Amino acid sequence: MNITMIGTGYVGLVTGTCLAEFGHHVICIDKDTAKIDKLNRGVIPIYEPGLEAMVAKNVQEQHLFFSSDLPSAVASAEAVFIAVGTPSSRRGDGYADLSYIYDASREIAPHLNGYTVIIDKSTVPVGTARQVARIIHEVNPAADFDVASNPEFLREGAAITDFMRPDRVVIGVSTERAETVLREIYQPLFLRETPIVKTSIETAELTKYAANAFLATKISFINEMAVLCEAIGADVVALAKGIGMDGRIGGKFLHPGPGYGGSCFPKDTLALMRIAQENGQSLRIVEAAVEANAAQKAKMVKKIRDMLEGTEAGKTIAVLGLTFKPETDDMRDSPSLTIVPALLEKGAVIRAHDPQGMEEARQLLPNGVIYAENAYDACQGADAVVLMTEWNQYRALDLERLSELMRQRVFIDLRNVYQPERVKAAGFVYCGVGRS
Repeated sequence: MNITMIGTGYVGLVTGTCLAEFGHHVICIDKDTAKIDKLNRGVIPIYEPGLEAMVAKNVQEQHLFFSSDLPSAVASAEAVFIAVGTPSSRRGDGYADLSYIYDASREIAPHLNGYTVIIDKSTVPVGTARQVARIIHEVNPAADFDVASNPEFLREGAAITDFMRPDRVVIGVSTERAETVLREIYQPLFLRETPIVKTSIETAELTKYAANAFLATKISFINEMAVLCEAIGADVVALAKGIGMDGRIGGKFLHPGPGYGGSCFPKDTLALMRIAQENGQSLRIVEAAVEANAAQKAKMVKKIRDMLEGTEAGKTIAVLGLTFKPETDDMRDSPSLTIVPALLEKGAVIRAHDPQGMEEARQLLPNGVIYAENAYDACQGADAVVLMTEWNQYRALDLERLSELMRQRVFIDLRNVYQPERVKAAGFVYCGVGRS
């Protein structure tokens, strides 16, 4: 099938590449000609394990193409995916900025040739697909098209696996013709018996927000349990295991830490709350999850401060991990963006390392941060080490070597990666999250 992907951001690039891997003929379109030039040279703008190799393979096999020529790409397409950004409005009120979606719709409309399905892949509020259809019809009344919703459920760091072996594929359609096209696109997944969940367009649009809000709530819940565990002398790691083995609950996303971040959870929880408010409803559980997440980041600052005898002024703190999660270079709403500046403001010296995120961190964190070549360089002369992001290379640190490098031996494990006894045996004072 001939498919055009509008947008080569995270979702567009991963989706387009994986659809090419399915055997479709995919053209990825972007207005940024410099970005397209780099992609055609094999330079991938994001870090995602396995993506670079898959792009190179499908470009070589002539299944995947990158271009800025939208008119010809749309004219030859049987399906056009819209995968442009939907950031939070600059007003800070939770509204999703849909200007890129609507601009793409206007640009697509004049070039539709024959029956085409326009597929919203971006995360969009309920009613967006209907607006896209209205815009296209206004620009090109003769166009033969349907608009569908096909939300993505990609985890950064595991996006290739999530696309090629998904839990489910949700398709929101209003006609049988559109459903037939969507099912043909995902035909390769039928052999793996992947469930295809057919819904109304509005239900599909809401499904992505509901899924992310539920996962965010689960994280906030276990973080609040961690606070209670610290107060009563219990262990949240054992508690999470105890409740996670219940099949009705499940163990995923029951890992306490410094709070959720990234490109989806913060933005989508706020947008879902705004959707509810616009429809005269309130989502008290989601609101509480958002509040708890903000409070959790503040609690981590206090935790670090308390471990440094009540003040970070003049102390050197090694921060390991800056991205919101491992296996990505994404810094958006990362807990480090809240915690590190708060420590700097009170006079701390921050020596930081991240395997993939330091280039982005330099643009987002204050200028006073010192970036180290590796974890041990970051810990040189430090009074405390803070494990912020659980990258694999931080999971087996030589603790004896660290203890020799550091001025004071304080180990603050915000991801509960290490067994406290093992860290203490190396001469450190250990502090985790939800561990007495």
